[in-house]
Amino acid sequence: MPQPQFLNSAKTFVADALRGALTSADDLVWHSEPGYLTRGKPLPPGQVALLSGGGSGHEPLHAGFVGAGMLTGACPGLVFTSPNALQIAAATRAVDAGAGVVHIVKNYTGDVLNFRIGSNLAAESGVTVSQVLVADDVATESDEGPGRRGTAAVIAVEKICGAAAERGDDLATVTMLGQRVADNARTMAVALRACTLPGASSPSFDLADHEIEIGIGIHGERGVDRIAALPANELVRRLADPVIASLSLDADEEVFVIVNGLGGTHPLQLQLLFAELVDYLATRSIVVRRTIVGSFVTALNMEGASVTLVRCDEEIVQLWDAPTAAPGWPNAPSTEAAQVPASSDVVFRAPIAADRGDSEASTEPDCLDRAAVGSWLGNFVEKVVAAEPELTDLDRQAGDGDFGTNMVAALDHVDISGVRDTFTLPTAFRTISDAYLGHAGGTSGALFGIWFREFYRAAEKGLTVATIAAAARQGLDTIAELGNARTGDKTMIDAIAPAVDALEHAVADGSDLAAGLSAAADAAGRGARSTTDLVAKRGRASYVGAAARGVIDPGALVISWFFAEAAAAVDRLDLRLT
Repeated sequence: MPQPQFLNSAKTFVADALRGALTSADDLVWHSEPGYLTRGKPLPPGQVALLSGGGSGHEPLHAGFVGAGMLTGACPGLVFTSPNALQIAAATRAVDAGAGVVHIVKNYTGDVLNFRIGSNLAAESGVTVSQVLVADDVATESDEGPGRRGTAAVIAVEKICGAAAERGDDLATVTMLGQRVADNARTMAVALRACTLPGASSPSFDLADHEIEIGIGIHGERGVDRIAALPANELVRRLADPVIASLSLDADEEVFVIVNGLGGTHPLQLQLLFAELVDYLATRSIVVRRTIVGSFVTALNMEGASVTLVRCDEEIVQLWDAPTAAPGWPNAPSTEAAQVPASSDVVFRAPIAADRGDSEASTEPDCLDRAAVGSWLGNFVEKVVAAEPELTDLDRQAGDGDFGTNMVAALDHVDISGVRDTFTLPTAFRTISDAYLGHAGGTSGALFGIWFREFYRAAEKGLTVATIAAAARQGLDTIAELGNARTGDKTMIDAIAPAVDALEHAVADGSDLAAGLSAAADAAGRGARSTTDLVAKRGRASYVGAAARGVIDPGALVISWFFAEAAAAVDRLDLRLT
């Protein structure tokens, strides 16, 4: 099934989007005949002008880099299609302030051809034009064919050329500096998922689950290698090594680093790749002078990223640091690259109870001992952690998709061997409560943390059917108050409430602990299953309404496992009655 898109018509997509770009920009003007963008404020007479362009779909490139200190104009083509020669010629004549125009051209055949013709046409009108060719993509590095494609390094060239022109350098100097940057820049890109063109019913290429594409192009081209997904630190090395080799970078050389998103990549992912890249460059003794991280040269909605290294010197660094008003350039790019903190220094810490020792014997009859509690809670934790994919899938269907990861985020901090063998009974429950409250986050972390807190308090008195029933009742009441939920709302309460009723009936009937826990487990299981046909009124699933019908609530399911493991622990172990 085609993926929905924000679209009026594929034919008008670029023009429709340009309306928004022009409305949101302070210094951008559209010239309809034959179609190009310029700064609204003309250059001072005698200043070198900069013109670039290319297919649309790479935004913020190039329109986002039109502004003081960078481009004077840009020629957009249709999606992934070069601008035509008449656009380029007209834009060249329009931006010229008497000192000539530098064309900054990405090495794609259509771009090169049309900029060459446009340059010749502009020259017929007396405009002096020079060209900087950007060819940085090492995936297409070859002595045959057109050579390296022009990709993310183009923004470095536009920045350096723009700063040089702004300070008053002549056409030859601006061109020389730009070409120096281009010649000392290399890029490698990877895709996790291909892009889908406006109006298209399928992506530009397909990847199987757990596959990634190395060496893709910014027009949605397939890469040069398809491999199994790698951890970020290994992937960064896979991208950086051919870049370093192509530049022949030696130890102690200085570079700019550009980590660029391809349109569908979250900033957190880009920052992760950046941190790993800086770490790796340090192992190669390559000095990082300046960095930018973000989505600058995109491929529509492609999930992926590119890594660009640009060899630099002090003059290039000064031009990089010069101010620009171009909206696509970061307002506060980094200067000297700070040292990446060690992974051990960037953690979320929360105290976790870990008291060890003998629990005081309870005087209550039919009371759980440490072996039973250790089996109960140890098996519960292991079951929930192992079920993370199932819980995540359920929450994707009935909520926001983070339930399984939140469970694991908490329970990964539980010392299972301590819970099983050495923690006091109160500590066994408190350590799980602390893990939820301190590491899970979200609604589930808070509510499960409070739930286990009540059992921690009960364990200080001894775990009988009566104290377990009281803990479960207090947990139910607190969760209902905090979440403003009740039975039938498709939440964890749908499993807790019937379990509490079963436990309280067991207390009233004088049933033993084994019978009470067995009844509670059966009731919680039925309650959890009942959520399958409910429409949520509270909790994560309420946001999707009827779309969650047919899906069991994952919170209720985990509660049913809690009681099931309690009953199973009593069945498996010989209880020492006190």
